[in-house]
Amino acid sequence: MKLPSPAIGRNDLAILLFILLLAAVLRAVGLNTPLWYDEIWTVDTHVRLPWGEMMREYSMNHHYFFSMKAKLFSQILGEEAWAYRFPAVLFGVGTVATIWWLAKEVADTRIAHISALLVALSYHQVWFSQNARGYTELAFWSMLGLILFLRGVRHPTMGIWLAFGLTAAAAVFTHLTGAFFFVALGLVWLISLATGFGRDTLTREWVLRPLIGVAIALVLILLAYLPILPSILETMGEVSATSAVDKMQVYQNPIWTMVEGLRTAIGNTGSPSLIVAFVGLVIIAFGVMGTHSAQPLFFVAIAMHIVVTLGILMSLEMRIWPRFFFVDIGPVIVLVVVGCRYGADLVARLLRRPQLGRVLFALGVLAMIVMSLFLVQRNYDAPKQDLAGAFDFVEGMRGPSERVYAINPGGPVFESHFGADWITIGDADGYSEAMAQPGPVALVVLFPNRMFRVIPRLGADVEEQLELVRTFAGTLGDGQVLVYRRK
Repeated sequence: MKLPSPAIGRNDLAILLFILLLAAVLRAVGLNTPLWYDEIWTVDTHVRLPWGEMMREYSMNHHYFFSMKAKLFSQILGEEAWAYRFPAVLFGVGTVATIWWLAKEVADTRIAHISALLVALSYHQVWFSQNARGYTELAFWSMLGLILFLRGVRHPTMGIWLAFGLTAAAAVFTHLTGAFFFVALGLVWLISLATGFGRDTLTREWVLRPLIGVAIALVLILLAYLPILPSILETMGEVSATSAVDKMQVYQNPIWTMVEGLRTAIGNTGSPSLIVAFVGLVIIAFGVMGTHSAQPLFFVAIAMHIVVTLGILMSLEMRIWPRFFFVDIGPVIVLVVVGCRYGADLVARLLRRPQLGRVLFALGVLAMIVMSLFLVQRNYDAPKQDLAGAFDFVEGMRGPSERVYAINPGGPVFESHFGADWITIGDADGYSEAMAQPGPVALVVLFPNRMFRVIPRLGADVEEQLELVRTFAGTLGDGQVLVYRRK
């Protein structure tokens, strides 16, 4: 089968540039809002280290390849929140471009324009593009890898598979979970090799050249992580052990992951959410049928990534965060757009009214754009997690003898980042000991859904002796910061 031509006309180029400009503007607005918990840990324990110490130990919180860019930009532009996030903006806009390219590979230019526009307007894509973490970079490398994979299966040149190897290495060096996507592509390749599905002919080059690309990726990944390889193995064991005793066992449930992903996508709308989910699945099914003839391995690759990710996380008893599937948002949007057109054309054929298909497709696209515009504005309603606002408020209200405790599940971010003299409490024993001491107390509660489960007495004290004096909203899931006071 002939490969789609990468050439585009002037009008198409102008449309693409407009979409990329819109994506850049949406990701620039509010870029300097306060850093949230994970961003602060990234900055304090990694980005601010000397260059020679950034690879001294492994942490699941570190996105190494991204953090190097964040450090570079912060040294050039200054240590500001927007500077740390700037690489995420660039890769977020770059992801829009790769989705355009991907959609053109599996459909046509019109589908590419619409898909890229919806990714540019996507609430999740904007949210992560304003996050000083490597998720948009991971999505960029993964989508580029998928494009190269689909092209390499059809036309296995050495250049394509060498580029694929470099792309895979970049993704995995951004974060180890990047390997999930490329392992999934490897399994799809094996299926194609064994069954002939999705390929034209089987040649020596078809087999050897992908293996060369994978070998290059493995060598580069090993070299990149070699300084911290023992730390990686130790951390993997610790993560599994801590997950086993986590009070929030729900985070390891795939059903919770799906519900949380749907909630953050369309909000807490109750029964309408189920209707939207059902309609979405039907449209995606149409999208699978609509992309099959051009790229039969496209949907298989996305489905395989979801299966591989769930399988690995569940086998290691790790938390299944929705963000592990962030890279799938763009391809799913492509499937939805293709499915919308396929479904519209199907209805038109059944009713024998050819023009109706165009009208229905246009109405479907308009509905998706309007919904995206409605949802994306939530990014600007509040910071992700307003730790800076909470710090300023508490320091401004506290009395001379008032103790301040930060109730949070991790380290003392207020002490390390803001220079506070607050005491961190992360478990029930520490809370009981602190509250047994007399005198006025202020409590700053991070991740309240978690901490009220970890410290059951906290809920009782809220009813009996603690006054809620301020709630700081956040767009992060469980991102509210609550300030309580005992006088």
